[in-house]
Amino acid sequence: QVQLVESGGGLVQAGGSLRLSCAASRTIFSGNVMYWYRQTPGKERELVAGITSGGSADYADSVKGRFTISRDNAKNTMYLQMNSLKPEDTAVYYCAAPGSSRTYWGQGTQVTVST
Repeated sequence: QVQLVESGGGLVQAGGSLRLSCAASRTIFSGNVMYWYRQTPGKERELVAGITSGGSADYADSVKGRFTISRDNAKNTMYLQMNSLKPEDTAVYYCAAPGSSRTYWGQGTQVTVST
């Protein structure tokens, strides 16, 4: 059974930092590209960052220079280090992994950035 479990969200002041984690089943994590998305009410889910199994990363323009995606292949875990957080980063953050016939999603973790 495929599982993706996010953790690490919370309330932080603008300019602060948070580190999100996504613990994944080995079957979906091993050798697979992984993604972080975010969503705010009334808006479509937005791609934040992605990372290949080899560690190559890419970012949305809105988070470049502030967020860092990484993964620990031995632990089947992906991370998102978020620095210099802004109120507009407030969202539910999801990890995602493509499967053979569908995309798998975690349950999401809320990040709230106060002014």
